[in-house]
Amino acid sequence: MTLQIALTLLVLLAVFLALVSNRLPADAIMLGALLVLLLSDVINVSQALAGFSNPGLIAVALLYVVAAALRDTGAIYWVSRVLLGRPTSARGAQSRLIFPAGILSAFLNNTTVVAMMIPAVQEWAQRLRFSASQLLLPLSYAAILGGTCTLIGTSTNLVVDGLWQQQGNPGFRIFDLAPVGIPLFAVGATFLVFFAPRLLREKQSFVTQAEKAREYWVEMRIPPGSPLLNRSIEAAGLRNLTYGYLTEVERGGNLFTAVSPDMLLEAEDTLTFVGAPECARELQRIQGLVPAHGGAHKLSLYHHQRCLVEVVIGPEFPAINTSVKEGAFRTRYQAAILSISRDGQRLAGKVGETVLRVGDTLLLETGESFVEQYQFRRDFLLVSPLRDSSPPDFAKAPLAVAILVAMVLINLVGWLSVVEAAALAASALLLAGCVSLNRARQYVSVNLQVLLVIGAAFAVGTAMEVSGTARWLVSGLLSSGLENPWLALAIIYLVTALFTEVVTNNAAAVLMFPIATGIAEQLGVSPVPFVFAIMFAASASFMTPLGYQTNLMVMGPGGYSLVDYLRLGVPMSIVAAVITIGLIPLVWSF
Repeated sequence: MTLQIALTLLVLLAVFLALVSNRLPADAIMLGALLVLLLSDVINVSQALAGFSNPGLIAVALLYVVAAALRDTGAIYWVSRVLLGRPTSARGAQSRLIFPAGILSAFLNNTTVVAMMIPAVQEWAQRLRFSASQLLLPLSYAAILGGTCTLIGTSTNLVVDGLWQQQGNPGFRIFDLAPVGIPLFAVGATFLVFFAPRLLREKQSFVTQAEKAREYWVEMRIPPGSPLLNRSIEAAGLRNLTYGYLTEVERGGNLFTAVSPDMLLEAEDTLTFVGAPECARELQRIQGLVPAHGGAHKLSLYHHQRCLVEVVIGPEFPAINTSVKEGAFRTRYQAAILSISRDGQRLAGKVGETVLRVGDTLLLETGESFVEQYQFRRDFLLVSPLRDSSPPDFAKAPLAVAILVAMVLINLVGWLSVVEAAALAASALLLAGCVSLNRARQYVSVNLQVLLVIGAAFAVGTAMEVSGTARWLVSGLLSSGLENPWLALAIIYLVTALFTEVVTNNAAAVLMFPIATGIAEQLGVSPVPFVFAIMFAASASFMTPLGYQTNLMVMGPGGYSLVDYLRLGVPMSIVAAVITIGLIPLVWSF
């Protein structure tokens, strides 16, 4: 053991202990490890920074821009309502999520699938009042399992196939992995559906958040031509909202206070909702609803420039004891009042006729500059923006979906790589106005922690290789004599699976490939089963967030710690190992 190997092992151990303690954010831990390896000359500057220019990392960043466009146009909310449905239990939600995600991952890059589905799953979980932590890790695992079904399902399979062809062998076909990959996905997905709800701990409760919030009275209208026309309250998704509830419907001068879920919606219906401030944001994301009062449509602002803001009227407000209409609130502040709360209680009636008093809390739809302009003015005692409250521009949703489908097809037929297709799609979405440049920057910056962790993880993996640490560990594990091909296959699989947890999956595959083919040659058997074992094992990263990009991507949004990966990942890894090691020799003989 050299000094560099010993130092690299110590850094790796420190990383795992720090991740287990959960006292520091993952990006700080990984960047700290990178700095130690750089200053100790285990890796040089080029190797330390190479991970941040890795195509996989760039693809993730570009796909965040695509995801932002799908969110700003409302396309992502259509996906969550139509494709994922409305299950009533966490197990039902996971089954509705796992199987579509796995099937998509068999033909698309896993990173693409997970990046696209994370915001949809977050919104879906919020609407169903489930914790996203119950769904995001199963999403990552389903994408990993689905990627093992085809040659193009994951970059690891393509890397190993390239190494195989470099030895003068013909390349594998797209469905050569299916005889093992499909049973592995079926068993793994079933395991997730039955055991993930028990093994994953819930991180937060949306119900509790909603119950503790202030209440507003928000009125929405069904405009002519709305896609909600002639749909029932239940079918329109208005029956069980996350942050509020439908209390009455006004139609043609008649007021219906006992609203049946089977009641059909008609043009010019006015629907009254009672709920937290976030209820207004939730209603904005339902295509076919518009605010009934306040004149929000008269604001000369684009959709992406609008946001929801709560303000508390101060003693120096210029229109105290004056109605909203008489005080010309919208003209004065370029903001539309959606609802008014007084002493923590909702105020009913028309907004324009309400007389404003000191201490009234107003829910406004206004421009992004409102907060900066009035935050320190004496008109209001408090100015508080609601996070991520810009209303979707549903008119551009079909265009955003068309660009997404084009990106997928271009990558699927092999015209462009994932990075090139994602860059083209992101550019098209920006030029088409589906997402603004500021929103794209904002969305990438929010997920900056994920990008930093991925980039630093590549550097740690490089340190394992260049220092000789990985090869030293493999040599030690495989130093004993091997005569049984099945036992040798099992060891190759287990060692590769172990290494894919601590280095990148591609690095583990590249490292183990020559060792596996060498052992097959020594035993005088076909190397094909060993090559496929590496493909499956290098993708079987379930126990840590480091081995696979999708695991890192869901770590922040799901609020996971290393313990969460171990709780679900250890039994998942055992299931994958048993299925793979058992089936490979039956499908491809030695």
